[in-house]
Amino acid sequence: MVARFEELAWRETPIGEISLRRRRDPALDVDVYEVKLDDEFLMSSLFPVAEIELARLGLATLAGDALDVVVGGLGLGYTARTALEDPRVRSLVVVEAIEDVIDWHRRDLLPFTAGLATDSRTRFVRADFFAAVADGSGFDPEAPGRRFHAVLLDVDHSPRQVLHPSHAAFYTAEGLRRLAALLHHDGVFALWSNDPPDPAFQRVLTEVFPTSVAHVVRFPNPLQGRESANTVYVARH
Repeated sequence: MVARFEELAWRETPIGEISLRRRRDPALDVDVYEVKLDDEFLMSSLFPVAEIELARLGLATLAGDALDVVVGGLGLGYTARTALEDPRVRSLVVVEAIEDVIDWHRRDLLPFTAGLATDSRTRFVRADFFAAVADGSGFDPEAPGRRFHAVLLDVDHSPRQVLHPSHAAFYTAEGLRRLAALLHHDGVFALWSNDPPDPAFQRVLTEVFPTSVAHVVRFPNPLQGRESANTVYVARH
C-alpha cells in the first residue's frame, strides 16, 4: 500500500527550510507533489499550467533554430521540461540556488519530469540567479557573460513579493538592463508571477525592452472549486 503522505526531501537553507512532499489526494485520486519553504507553499503539481506556459510563451516568439535557453529556478521542473520539448532548443542551462532541488531531479523523485536531468542538452548550475545578473558574470560559469536567446524566470511570487530582499533590485530598470545584456538581439525574457498584471512593473519593462506583453494564464483550481490565474510577462530585447 502506498502511503498517503511522504516527505521525500528536507533541508535547511539560507532562505528557510525547504521540503518536497508527496501526498495522495483522495478526492482527486492523484498523487500531489508540493514544495514548501518553511510553512509557505511554493508550488504544487496540481497547478502546473502557468509554469508550462512560461516556457511555451517565452519561446513562441523566437525565430530560428539552435536556441540557447536559461531557466531560472528549477522547482518541480515543469518549465525546464517544457522547454526541452521544443526541438529548436540546443542547450538548456538551469540556474538553481539550492543543491537539494537539483538533487530531486537527479534522483528522479518527480515522475512527471523524468529524463530532465539525463537529457544531453541540460546542464544544472548551482548559483544565485539574481547575483549572477547583478555582477554581470551571467549563467554559464565556463563562459562569463555568455548571451542566450531566452531567459525564463520563476523564483519569486511576483516582482512585488520576493522570497528574499536581495531579489528586489532585479525588478528595477537597472536590474533588467543587466539581464538584457545577457540576451542576444531579439532575445526574450519571460517571467512567471502569481499576481495579476502589474502596471508599474510593465512600465519598468517598457523602459528596458522594445516590446513586452503580460499574458493572463487561467486554469481550474480543484482545491477551491473555481478558476485561478497567473501572469506570464514576455519581453523582447
